[in-house]
Amino acid sequence: MTDAIEHPKTLRQRDLVLFTVSAILLPDILTSSASAGVSSIAWWLLLGLLFFFPMGLISAELGCSYPEQGGIYTWIRNAFGGRWASRVTYCYWVNMALWLPSMFILFAGVANRLFDLEASLTIQIGIAIAITWLTVAANVVALKIGKWIPNIGAISKFLLFGALIAGTWRFLSSHEVANAMTVETLTPSWGDGLQFIPAIIYGMLGFELASAGSAEMRNPRRDVPRAILWSGMIVLLLSVLGTFAVLATIPVAGINIVEGVIDVLALAFAGSAAGDALVLFLGVCFLFGIYSSCAAWSMGANRAAAEAAMEKELPAWFGIELPGNGSPVGAAALTGTVSTLALLSYGFMSGSNEDLFWSLFAFSSVLFMLPYLGMVLAFLRMRSVDGEHPRPFRVPGGRPGAWMSAMLCGSILIIAIALFMVTPGEGPQWAVIIGVVAALLLGELLVRTAEQSAGSSV
Repeated sequence: MTDAIEHPKTLRQRDLVLFTVSAILLPDILTSSASAGVSSIAWWLLLGLLFFFPMGLISAELGCSYPEQGGIYTWIRNAFGGRWASRVTYCYWVNMALWLPSMFILFAGVANRLFDLEASLTIQIGIAIAITWLTVAANVVALKIGKWIPNIGAISKFLLFGALIAGTWRFLSSHEVANAMTVETLTPSWGDGLQFIPAIIYGMLGFELASAGSAEMRNPRRDVPRAILWSGMIVLLLSVLGTFAVLATIPVAGINIVEGVIDVLALAFAGSAAGDALVLFLGVCFLFGIYSSCAAWSMGANRAAAEAAMEKELPAWFGIELPGNGSPVGAAALTGTVSTLALLSYGFMSGSNEDLFWSLFAFSSVLFMLPYLGMVLAFLRMRSVDGEHPRPFRVPGGRPGAWMSAMLCGSILIIAIALFMVTPGEGPQWAVIIGVVAALLLGELLVRTAEQSAGSSV
């Protein structure tokens, strides 16, 4: 086994809260979820109770009980062994590498709208590739420096969401609500907007991300549960209010998934020199918020992949670290390469930035959710086989509480995965299904190759 690098203890509780908020709170999810209609507000609240809350409890228990570098990888390895940990970590990593392109197409689309660039889809793809490699660079610097990207990103999101909410009340002082909000429209239903419900589930995942850098935390046993509590309340409150802001100002049929947030800001503030300048500033906050979310996710996922590689459970290239600060330069470079290839291959088959965003988003989301099924099962397994292990925080309710939390989370994840692959009213999404199968087969090849390489070196 490779000698472990001594990581500096740089992450405080404040950093964990901001890091988690920056990772989970995604403004693009507001337009995706709002596209489900007014009932999406109730879906946020209902799923917050049935999924977001129990997933936070599970993440808090695992994160403070097993504060090991690698986070989700080490939890699943401890529960089920290296091969399953490698498979899950690969899904976690490749999802991130395939999700970045969708976010950076969003970035390019928002920039196009914000600065009135009139850029073609080809140029937007070029912008997305450039931002991809800027994210790779953020992974290479020491975490004591890199952590400021998600920290500042979280602050920019607070400004953006605050402006969305305040701007909506300003808009409503002189306009009617764009979509009727009655008991009937707010009631969750299995209607046409059902395809967007998985986006809400997606927007509730990420509590465990900071634990990938547990070795760099000052006091994970104390800070992880507290950070999850605070970040969870902030994310749910702002997501509900932000979704309301979109639905109050734009009719559902007119919501643009890529540019919708800027449309809301323009309706609320544009029309004067000061208002236009404010929209521009908030748009820049939105752009940096996208970048910071991608930087946070890539930092966590690349560290998990590097840890798996150093355990010889993923190919050695993933485990290449920068001497001196332990940055996962190998995994980061691979992330940039996969993201660039995905942008090029999917990009030139799409007719618009909206089509490209949703295709990449749905494809990556299925791969993203699979590791969480493994994490939920690992939680139950470790409760069973390692029940005497010290747990500074436990999911309340004893054994029944643990099983209920795990079953709720697992069932909802399975439903969300199914809805990404089979859209109600449209049928199977073959581009998504084929892409997921191909990515999983490639992952199995990489895992087996790593095992053979480790065996031959013994």
